[in-house]
Amino acid sequence: MDDFYVTIPYGLVVLGGGVAGYVKRGSVASLAAGAGFGGALLLAGALSIWAFTGGHSSSLFATVLQTVCAAALTIVMTIRYMKTRKVVPAGIIATISRRSPFWRKC
Repeated sequence: MDDFYVTIPYGLVVLGGGVAGYVKRGSVASLAAGAGFGGALLLAGALSIWAFTGGHSSSLFATVLQTVCAAALTIVMTIRYMKTRKVVPAGIIATISRRSPFWRKC
């Protein structure tokens, strides 16, 4: 299975979480982080699709970008969950980031 099948929905969830944080709490930090990480993951997914349609197995830049985003989100959201014990959003994002296939590429 190619990584863009996971990267694009993962990016949409992160982006949606940032927008939801802004709408619900007025958190500009949530919006910025969601847009930044979500946008980066969507870019990585687009690069992966582009490499796939070009006949390449993967894009090195996309793989590195996906892995860095997953690692950063796992670390930051795990720390946030440990401090707050709130499942939404920290526990959910930490869990899906840790379960992402990008960790297997390291």
